[in-house]
Amino acid sequence: MSPEQFLSEIEQRTPAPAYLFIGPEAYFRRICRQALLERALPPEQREAGFIRHDLAEISLAEVLDDARSMSLFSSSRLIYVASAEAALPRGRSSSTEEGDETTAPKDGAAEMLAVWMSRPVPGVVLVFDCSRYELEGEDKAKTDRVRKFYAAITKQVEFGRLDDQSALRLALALAKSKGVQLGRDLAAMLVESVAGDACRIDSEIEKLSLLTGGQRPVTQDDILALTPDARAANIFGLVGALGRGDRRRALEILDTLVREGEYLPLALSFLATQCRLALTAAEANLRSPSQIEAHFRRLGTPIWRARAEQVAQTLAAFPKGRLKRAVQLIYQADKALRDTRPDDRLVMERFVLELTER
Repeated sequence: MSPEQFLSEIEQRTPAPAYLFIGPEAYFRRICRQALLERALPPEQREAGFIRHDLAEISLAEVLDDARSMSLFSSSRLIYVASAEAALPRGRSSSTEEGDETTAPKDGAAEMLAVWMSRPVPGVVLVFDCSRYELEGEDKAKTDRVRKFYAAITKQVEFGRLDDQSALRLALALAKSKGVQLGRDLAAMLVESVAGDACRIDSEIEKLSLLTGGQRPVTQDDILALTPDARAANIFGLVGALGRGDRRRALEILDTLVREGEYLPLALSFLATQCRLALTAAEANLRSPSQIEAHFRRLGTPIWRARAEQVAQTLAAFPKGRLKRAVQLIYQADKALRDTRPDDRLVMERFVLELTER
């Protein structure tokens, strides 16, 4: 189920005996955990009744023993168990490569959990939390193993990373709730600047609330001042420098991204999206932001106004031939970044050098 479905369910019903929280997203996980705490435990029992364990430190059997035990201080308990993936049995089979993890045929842990789920202790709620793996991509097989191991728990809540539109909706909703006058275009810029991370969106809007006091609209300068490492500012500077063939400036911006701790594969992914959108717009002979916005909406890929303006800026910076070359080189750079132990900076510097060749 989604976080929204989970919140709706526990608002209307008594919490289930156990939940599996799975996925890396932290903001909605925090909201769901707090909502469950408030629903499962009365205020006077929250200090004694909220128990934390970590399966990297103790066994699943010990957690279940604790869940069965009676507490002298609280009639209800919420037991939050981190590192849920650590309970999965580990072993080797002859068909696996050295270092690969496989599920051992039997170690009894999943069976113990199933037994507990068949006779849960009244007043006790267990939450097993696995935040280590992504829900899709290379981690999907690992998350599937976690889901299978905890199959006895039917209430599984997925915390996937937000897409652009979901992150934008969250930014606008948070701004409204905190009295921040934030336009849609600047909200989109904020989302880009923090790579769509929900926790950072919440933090940045809180800072904007303190900065403006709700007395004036947020400006672009406000966002750039509060997020000096904004991806949007730096990567659009990189786009412009590459489009002009300005090798020196492109390498300077790349150096800034490295010094500010930017994750270069993520920066390349953003650049790839921007160039693909711009190439699509170029092939459709689009020029203005309004044309770009309308065209992608007809294709079923709606983009907000700020993104359409960014695509128009990319079109202006790149001749069509250089744009095609950029897409080809981005593909090669992305492939190189996925090699075993790549030097991310070296890969990106080579990309800049090749794209700015005369």
